[in-house]
Formats: sequence, C-alpha cells, structure tokens
Amino acid sequence: MLRPGVSTGFSSIILLFCLLSVSVHCKTLKRDVKALNEIKASLGWRVVYAWVGDDPCGDGDLPAWSGVTCSTQGDYRVVTELEVYAVSIVGPFPTAVTNLLDLTRLDLHNNKLTGPIPPQIGRLKRLKIINLRWNKLQDVIPPEIGELKKLTHLYLSFNSFKGEIPRELANLPELQHLHLHQNRLIGRIPPELGSLQNLRHLDVGDNHLVGTIRELIRIDGCFPALRNLYLNNNYLTGGIPTQLENLTNLEILHLSYNKMSGIVPFGPAHISKLTYLYLDHNQFSGRIPDAFYKHPYLKELYIERKCI
Repeated sequence: MLRPGVSTGFSSIILLFCLLSVSVHCKTLKRDVKALNEIKASLGWRVVYAWVGDDPCGDGDLPAWSGVTCSTQGDYRVVTELEVYAVSIVGPFPTAVTNLLDLTRLDLHNNKLTGPIPPQIGRLKRLKIINLRWNKLQDVIPPEIGELKKLTHLYLSFNSFKGEIPRELANLPELQHLHLHQNRLIGRIPPELGSLQNLRHLDVGDNHLVGTIRELIRIDGCFPALRNLYLNNNYLTGGIPTQLENLTNLEILHLSYNKMSGIVPFGPAHISKLTYLYLDHNQFSGRIPDAFYKHPYLKELYIERKCI
C-alpha cells in the first residue's frame, strides 16, 4: 500500500505529464494558419525569409514567425498580434489579415502598402491598435472601422486617403488616439467626435478640411479628455470662439496655416493647462491679450504674420 505522500507525488507527475502533452500537441487554429500563409505568399512581402515552416505560431523546433504573437485559447493557439513594419512591404493591403479574428494589434507601418483598406476590417472585433501610417494607402477610410468597439489607437497618417472623415469613428467608445495627419481628406471634421469620452489626441493636420472651430465644438461637454488638438495646414475659416476654453484639459492647440480671421482670441488664455499654442499664418488682427503673458504654463506662443 502506497503512503499518502507517494500517491500525491505520483498524481502530480501524471498531471504535469498531461499538461505538457497538451502544450506540445496544441495546434494553431487552421483559420489563422491559412490566413498567415496567404499573407506569406503575397507579392512583395519581403519578410518571408524569416517565416520558416507552415505554422506561424511555431512548430516543434521552429519558432513563431517574426512579428507574429500567438496565445492559447482552449485547445488551440491563435494569432493575437501582427507587427511587420519598416521592411519595405510592397503591394495591396492583404485582405487575408481580416481573417485573423483574434487580432488585438495590427502594425504594418512604414511600408509601401497601396490600395484601400478593405471593409472586412470591421470583422476584427478584438482590435485595440491599428497602425498603418507611413504607407501609400488610398481611397476612403472605411466606415467599418467604427465597428471596432475596443479600438484605442488608430494611426492612419502619412498616406493618401481621400474623402471625408467617417462619422462612424464616433462609435468607438475606447478611442484615445486618432491620427489622420497628412492625407487628402476633405469636408468638415465630424463634430460627433466630440462625444468620445476617452479621446486624448486628435490630429487631422495637413489635409484639405474646411469649416470652423465653432462647428467642431458645438456639442455641450465635447472632448472632455482632449489634450492635443492638431488642425493645422487646412482651410479652416472663422474665428476662435470663447467656448474653446471649455476644453479644460487641452495642452497643445495647433491651428497654424489656415484661413482663420478675427481678433487675436483670448479664450485659449483661460485654458489652465495650455502649454503650446500655434496660431501663425492665419489672418488674425488686434493686440495680444495680456492674459497670455500671465499664463502659468504656456511655453510657446506663435501669432506671427498678418497680425496687426
């Protein structure tokens, strides 16, 4: 008859053996294997030299593919992150990416991707971060991105997107960073974006946007968490309304190179946390309010050119 301690130890060994067996034989979900191999076969994906084997999560002695992160869910491994950037990827955005339904991070920035983002991007309900900046992507920003309720960071700057900013982006309750800088976007900035309670950084500079600041902040209590607002290098008109001082968390306000006019606004001087204010290359007139000289945190203030 075995002593209790021996029995317990023997059971622990068996349990450990079973756990090891499960981990060894845990297979990557066929859906993800198929999707990554389609991407691997795509023209111009020069990263494939480091993608050895057929299983992107690794198989036997073969490691996981470079830039691919997997996790275990039940009896299978799934791809949760795809980070393949700055490797001169050439060609259209790979639609097979939209079959990686457990993806939380998609980072393909600083490549040479062309064409549109497919509307199927809306299938990736677990995405938190999309980084596609510094590519050559075109067409409109798909409104289906507004279906990604867990998205916190959206980086689409330095591409060639055209059309208007989708109002559907206001349906992203967790969004903190929205970067649309240097594209070919037109129309007005959707004021619905002001309803995003967690939005801290909004950059739509270097586009072809029109409208006024008053239209953007017309919703009561808008942009409650906004810290950085970049609207520079567009075609915005009108003046700066006093309501702007209601953006109490604002630290950076960049309005340079627009067609704004009116007296030098005093509203921004009442934003207690404001640190950087750029109003240059507009058509403001009048004297600089004394409140700017007494502001406790203001480090840089540009109001040059065409000021009287």
